[in-house]
Amino acid sequence: MNNLAASLPEADPVIELDSVHRRYRMGSETIHALDGVSLVIRRNEYVAIMGPSGSGKSTLMNVIGCLDSPDEGNYRLKGQLVSRMDDRSLAHARNREIGFVFQTFNLLSRMSALANVEVPLVYAGVRRRERRKRARDALETVGLADRLLHKPSEMSGGQRQRVAIARALVTNPSILLADEPTGNLDTATGDDIMRLFDRLNAAGHTLIVVTHEDEIANHAQRTIRLSDGKIVSDTRKAMER
Repeated sequence: MNNLAASLPEADPVIELDSVHRRYRMGSETIHALDGVSLVIRRNEYVAIMGPSGSGKSTLMNVIGCLDSPDEGNYRLKGQLVSRMDDRSLAHARNREIGFVFQTFNLLSRMSALANVEVPLVYAGVRRRERRKRARDALETVGLADRLLHKPSEMSGGQRQRVAIARALVTNPSILLADEPTGNLDTATGDDIMRLFDRLNAAGHTLIVVTHEDEIANHAQRTIRLSDGKIVSDTRKAMER
């Protein structure tokens, strides 16, 4: 068993950071938000990124999500060097390769759940009939087949977050990137969302969850902890048998 496991090839990397630095100027002071971060995240991994306020986890999330650029070092997304992408390629990466889930849901209040989930497909130029089908399928995946025409104001916090997750999934991205996804939810609802993430990872999705809560990180297979812009630990759960 162990010999067989050792002989199996590793999954392809989807994220490769090599000595990444990101600095900000605050008056006369230079803040090293990321200070030489190197890591590899492979297809179908479930990773939690943790750290106190100011540790660099939000900056790392923004770099991974192609929302910010390193000052030094290299970032490869599915083997492609991000620094060489033009604006169109970056927009494509953010729309197709990375699905974002935010703490505040970021739903359009006047639109139905179905219409909210369709938005990334509109930007991707998908035809109406196809995007409507894909949005329905995504909402069914997150357990909201009976809430297609409800607006955000007509749904609970947990349901709104499920809509946000469906919107992130609808383009079939390489990575699902969630920033404090249970931060605005009560404990029971947050547990439901994390169980949904568990099922999505089991179905083959690569998940990266930025959190400061150990209970949330415990769902992940791997936990990366940051402090002062550096990775201070990178641990994996023992494989269950």
